[in-house]
Amino acid sequence: MQQTMHHSATTSTAPVPARRRGSRGVRPMRLARMMIAVLLAVVLPVQQALAISLIRDAETETFLRDISEPVFVAAGLNPQAVNTYIVNASSINAFVTGGQNVFMHTGTIQQAETPNEIIGVMAHETGHITGGHLSRSQEAVATATAPAIIGYLLGIGALFAGAGDAGLALITGGQTLAQRTFLSYSRTQEASADQAALDFLERTGQSGQGLVSFFDKLADQEALSERSQDPYVRTHPLSRERIAALENRVSLSPFKDAQDPKEWQERLELVKAKLHGFIDRPAVTFRRYPETDTSKPARYARAIAYYKIPNTDRAVQEMNALIADYPDNAYFHEFKGQILFESGRAAEAADAYAAAERLLPNQPLILVGLGQALLGTGEKAKVSEARATLERATQIERDYPTAFRLLAQAYADEGNTAMAALSTSEQYAAGGRLPEAKQWAERAKRELPQGSPAWQRADDISRIEKPRL
Repeated sequence: MQQTMHHSATTSTAPVPARRRGSRGVRPMRLARMMIAVLLAVVLPVQQALAISLIRDAETETFLRDISEPVFVAAGLNPQAVNTYIVNASSINAFVTGGQNVFMHTGTIQQAETPNEIIGVMAHETGHITGGHLSRSQEAVATATAPAIIGYLLGIGALFAGAGDAGLALITGGQTLAQRTFLSYSRTQEASADQAALDFLERTGQSGQGLVSFFDKLADQEALSERSQDPYVRTHPLSRERIAALENRVSLSPFKDAQDPKEWQERLELVKAKLHGFIDRPAVTFRRYPETDTSKPARYARAIAYYKIPNTDRAVQEMNALIADYPDNAYFHEFKGQILFESGRAAEAADAYAAAERLLPNQPLILVGLGQALLGTGEKAKVSEARATLERATQIERDYPTAFRLLAQAYADEGNTAMAALSTSEQYAAGGRLPEAKQWAERAKRELPQGSPAWQRADDISRIEKPRL
């Protein structure tokens, strides 16, 4: 899991589908992301001190994607066009920004009792997307201050570019604006999103009870001061009347008693255990999951807690026992690889990541972990395998700076300075650092065959202009 949890927890968890490249140069969407990302240079120094961050975790992202895709399809959205980001925050919140980008706090996942609750939240946020409710932010721009607008837009751009920490920090820097104007909805819009959510759930044969139970958890906060409320309450106006309307419609649904697949419930418990293990202090984790609890999630959480102490030997011992019982769980192998790599045992880590990759061959975060471990062995014979692995990762997920940084290292180790320069340029571009990206792109162009695909990619980056604010 990673904290933008590679704790492997870079935490990248869900595989990110490959996107089609444009017929000429850089894809239009990626070019737009890169142009937005370069705005970071304006205010990044001021915002870096803020601690809000994104989590990348293959297991968590994949789980959210799997349970949400049916809703996206029912809403008429292309699931591959909807991006879900995990915010490392204990509060309950979820919101949509920048088009089809859904942000969910870890607290929302940790406090969910069933997958249906999370699905209900995702369906509600999808209702805001299909209802065009984000267009009201244009009205907010007219009355907001320029610094607040810039901070908000820069944050979104940074998130698109892969600079998770900076992006969330920038958004948080204009927190009042984001919560009260850009990210807040009227009661009419909330009711509309509720009804849309229930429509989507019925089309997929799922119950709306999870959405009701989620709102029930928040209803009592309406009377609290804003400081004591979860952010979701501040941006999504709640009322007992609204909940009653939901309850009434759910009671009439033919799917009101539909249950989540058993597999989804089991996966939710594992994801919650992982999040608690990585986010909470080990002592808290051991209290939540005592040794007397021999369930799979409890064993997983304790292994992560031992890793955090750090007690590497005990953590590896716990993961070996889990893998012996559940050899087909790719994420168990992945986390074992992370433990071993971070304790300086790169060769063993590579074996663990390779086992995970065999089970999930197209998971970009697992591929990045494997490539990093192979490079970490220091064996020349492993460099070409690492380079090929990292090339696969960057083909699947094009906006992950870490993957390009490691790929540049692999090219450099092979003596391919031209491709190392291009990968470094892509790393900086994905992170929103335009001056460095352009510098390395020009260097790559001098060494690459003119007109080649690699040269054209470098040329695209070198031609990006810094937007005027």
